[in-house]
Amino acid sequence: MKLLLVDDDATLAQALRRGLTAEGFAVEVAVDGTEGLWRGREGSYDLILLDIMLPGMHGYRICAELRRAGVRTPILMLTAKDGDLDEAEALDTGADDYLRKPFSFPVLVARVHALLRRASLGDPAPLLVGDLRLDLRARRALRGNEPIPLTAREFELLTYLVRRAGRTVSKQEILAGVWDDAFEGDPNVVEVYVARLRRKLDRPGGPRRIETVRGMGYRLTGP
Repeated sequence: MKLLLVDDDATLAQALRRGLTAEGFAVEVAVDGTEGLWRGREGSYDLILLDIMLPGMHGYRICAELRRAGVRTPILMLTAKDGDLDEAEALDTGADDYLRKPFSFPVLVARVHALLRRASLGDPAPLLVGDLRLDLRARRALRGNEPIPLTAREFELLTYLVRRAGRTVSKQEILAGVWDDAFEGDPNVVEVYVARLRRKLDRPGGPRRIETVRGMGYRLTGP
């Protein structure tokens, strides 16, 4: 599971990142509102932990903007503000839950697991590009009625590209969205996985579904 933590308190953010990583989550951190909105809109996350008081853009606006952009990722608001009106505003802007600081780490982890369980009970609409269909709940890819066998990482990469079909995305964007900020391996791993997907997606003699845009990155196209 991949989480996005948006909090400008560096000490708290790093402590939460270490704790959540120990719980088995992959955690990316954004330190201001502008970065948080960009990551939340462009990245692929299972849950967003969002502080309200942030430089650049407050959490209420980030949450509202993400919902307007069609981002359905569960959002847990974190705030030092104490008041029923603040909680009501958080929920009204699209947050799924609200946790006041200071909180205990076990309570935070319990809330995260509860939101993830709730989200797993939903039935997100499949992603479609031409004859390519991604079933996000079952984590299955199909070309027409033909299943495409994919590893977990291949499925994440294909989901990232399908969500941005028709757009060119750079290797760095893919690394940040599919792997994470802490990735320190060879960035050419993107090329390796794109090549694997092409072997599984492309029909003999047919066009490439994932195009290479020279000097810029990759773009998923229709049939």
